[in-house]
Amino acid sequence: MTDHDAEWFESWFGEDYIALYPHRDVAEAKKAIDLIAGILDGRKVRRALDLACGPGRHARFLAERWWTSGTDLSEVLLRFAQRTGVQAKLVRADIRELPYRESSFDLVVNLFTSFGYFETDDEHERVIRDLARVIAPGGSFVIDFLNAQLVRRTLVPLDTKVVNGKQVEQRREITSDGRFVVKHIHIGTGGREFIERVRLFTDKELTALLEKSGFQIHQSFGDYDGGPLGADAPRVILVARRN
Repeated sequence: MTDHDAEWFESWFGEDYIALYPHRDVAEAKKAIDLIAGILDGRKVRRALDLACGPGRHARFLAERWWTSGTDLSEVLLRFAQRTGVQAKLVRADIRELPYRESSFDLVVNLFTSFGYFETDDEHERVIRDLARVIAPGGSFVIDFLNAQLVRRTLVPLDTKVVNGKQVEQRREITSDGRFVVKHIHIGTGGREFIERVRLFTDKELTALLEKSGFQIHQSFGDYDGGPLGADAPRVILVARRN
């Protein structure tokens, strides 16, 4: 793991995260993996990696098709994945320094906006470079990211709800430089506060990052049904191959 000061994701992705988002959709996760399997169209996959796998809802369905490893920094989320029976080899690691040998995987996925968490674009580029190292030549990488255009147009500044008997307030803003969307989460009256911060990469910026590290974009989609990528699409899904 790298030497760095505590970052927002190190405290947020724990028990409070699991409690706040009990609705994360398993059926949606299966649809995403079904889409990926269809995209591969018979390409041989011996080993797959779920990069930033969180509680393992995607790794569960990857492991039903291929030998799968899942990696995440959060011990809490990895333990949750184990408790819920995810049949993947789960590894705690910082995605900026992957603990795998060169060309270990034929398929790597990074799903549900599990990217863009770092302060600098150099760090994001570092992730992609190391990712290229662990994917075999000709292997595939699929990234499923938020649609920055849509986020900018439809951002909800404030909402409140009750989860497990506690009031949760979520305030959202785009930073003054326009580079990040930030969510401030307050749980309970006078209770805990957390932050989420995600870099607003456009599909063109993601494409440039991937191409710089030796990937070529082969397909793109805007949702888990395989719909087209566009300004109003809910997701940015890019399918790349390592040269």
